[in-house]
Amino acid sequence: MMKNAESVSMAADDAAKELELTFRFYSLLNDFLPVWKRQKEIKKAFGKHTTLKDAIESFGVPHTEIGLILCNSLPATFEQKVIDGALVSVFPHFKTIDVGKLAPILFERPKQFKFILDVHLGTLARYLRLLGFDTLYNNSYSDEQLADIAYAEERILLTRDPGLLKRKKVKQGYFVRAIEPRLQAIEILREFHLKEKLHPFGRCLRCNGLLQSVNKIEIKNVVPPKVSETQSSFLKCQRCGRIYWPGSHYHRMKALVLWLKLHAY
Repeated sequence: MMKNAESVSMAADDAAKELELTFRFYSLLNDFLPVWKRQKEIKKAFGKHTTLKDAIESFGVPHTEIGLILCNSLPATFEQKVIDGALVSVFPHFKTIDVGKLAPILFERPKQFKFILDVHLGTLARYLRLLGFDTLYNNSYSDEQLADIAYAEERILLTRDPGLLKRKKVKQGYFVRAIEPRLQAIEILREFHLKEKLHPFGRCLRCNGLLQSVNKIEIKNVVPPKVSETQSSFLKCQRCGRIYWPGSHYHRMKALVLWLKLHAY
């Protein structure tokens, strides 16, 4: 009886034992750390059943920002459990190096670039639609809805909230660093190498629907008489029915598209 009690006690002590690991975050991942923890090794203890995903995110770094994990110099996955005394090196996505041949691919980069944006990125949503990208935005979406839609429709979730990117359902996401919307647009174009994938004036700025050329006769009674008299080229949203034509606003938007493209090198 005594031995059984001792065994239970030892098992409980073993389960409660915490394992200490050393972490080192590289490059842009340091954006998520307090200043005093950046660019240096950090020690932290975890329960033995903790996964590397949970351990890494405890520092504030979302899993969607991570491109490679090395545990004691060996490639590791998010599901791997922590190892006592291990050195964990965490890297962001590599822009020019294909690490898929050397290590497990943590996230496949999407073949189609479809986005969903959180409540703080309304102007960026309009810019992405202007550039032709399938972009969902609704300022009434909750965090749970954003994660669910991103997962169900395989969309890239763009947000200024790192906590939103830690949700397990979010497989593709990106933390937008810039504050000013035009700089945000340039950041997204660079991050996902989209410069050659632009299709300006292909989507409705209001609802994200596709635009299609429409005969002037069909919309003669819809647009103002002066517009009907002076314009000959019209586009109609296939979803909400909004009509577009190349007025003065068109030239301003065209200049903006050119400016964004020039800076998205």
